[in-house]
Amino acid sequence: MSEPKKLLIITYYWPPAGGPGVQRWLKFVKYLPDFDVQPIVYVPENPTYPIIDEGLQNEVSDKAIVLKNKIFEPYSLASLFGKSKTKKISSGIIPNQKKQSFLEKSLLWVRGNLFIPDARFLWVRPSVKYLKNYILEHNIDTIVTSGPPHSLHLIGLQLQKDLGVRWFADFRDPWTTIGYHKALKLSASAARKHKELESEVLNSADTIIVTSKTTKTEFEGITSRPIEVITNGYDVENVAKQALDKKFTLAHIGSFLSERNPRMLWSALQELVEENKEFKKDFQLKLIGATSQEVLDTISEFGLNEYLQNLGYVPHQEAVVHQRKSQVLLLIEIDSEETKSILPGKLFEYLVSERPIIAIGPKDSDFAEIITATNTGVFFTYNEKERLKEVLLKYYHEYQNKSLKANAVGLQKYSRKNLTEQLAKLITS
Repeated sequence: MSEPKKLLIITYYWPPAGGPGVQRWLKFVKYLPDFDVQPIVYVPENPTYPIIDEGLQNEVSDKAIVLKNKIFEPYSLASLFGKSKTKKISSGIIPNQKKQSFLEKSLLWVRGNLFIPDARFLWVRPSVKYLKNYILEHNIDTIVTSGPPHSLHLIGLQLQKDLGVRWFADFRDPWTTIGYHKALKLSASAARKHKELESEVLNSADTIIVTSKTTKTEFEGITSRPIEVITNGYDVENVAKQALDKKFTLAHIGSFLSERNPRMLWSALQELVEENKEFKKDFQLKLIGATSQEVLDTISEFGLNEYLQNLGYVPHQEAVVHQRKSQVLLLIEIDSEETKSILPGKLFEYLVSERPIIAIGPKDSDFAEIITATNTGVFFTYNEKERLKEVLLKYYHEYQNKSLKANAVGLQKYSRKNLTEQLAKLITS
């Protein structure tokens, strides 16, 4: 019997990190040994994760080899001047430009102009030094870097130059077109440096892996290197059958950024509460995850505070329970051209929850196509309030009749195991 293929995976997010960034490679590592691939995972020893979920430690495959190396992160110094603000910015919660304090503006300027491509750039040189020795000692010929943070791709770039290893660059999100990039107050020289690094990575990696077809199209305008789409997916969750919430709950699970603030949704809900006494009695809005103050202020502005249950961040397993028991799930993306490519990791967990999805985002979003094709919900652009009201009322009547349920089709291709098989074929070919 042949030896398993060794794959070195360089990633920043790893248990006990919480949030969506950890899930993709945690699940690939879980299933890679089933396809005769030995995962060797390289992660920081002392990271400053904005979200911690200790329960995810139990999901790390006992067949994985995990390497750890110290990291110095400038956020640890910046937090001395504003710990909560630094933590929010590092986790992607960027305040509205008009409401930013001097400290927040300063942190964003430093993040965009001095930390290029991001605040983990100081980990590149020590990682290359450490991994060169490990790769040579253990005869590894294939590596994967996962970003963001995109500084990890610079580790792969240097290892490829120095050792000639085969390098896959995995982009969970785009680089210079990601929604928050514009908020970083980049100087012309900093913006140019980001573009140059992005181009060098995309034109050097042997293969680029992306999570959506729109990102593939975008990158095809920068490079002629092979680009493969491997989406995120859903895993088999050990969650007991859940009794549905007694209230007509609309639940948003995950980070709720200022730019995702759907005023037309809050307006539609305000009108339904005012127009329908039964709806007013039954309705509840659940927010599960880090939520920006601007979103909370807007909910208050529309008079919806009395219907709000704001639970904050909960461990992943608890979040899955809420997905299964809520009446309707909310999936909201920023209304911009740049976010059409975003396929939130929670989308795929939503798909298998059997709960209908209300999705709001820019026209021609990749996730709109998936929701429609799988019959798991309804997609709306930001200017379809009346249609949104009609669907909310339809779902409410089905809730009253105890018939509210999503009848999904064609989900199997998004299972984590099937996606890992796709990855394994790619790296062993």
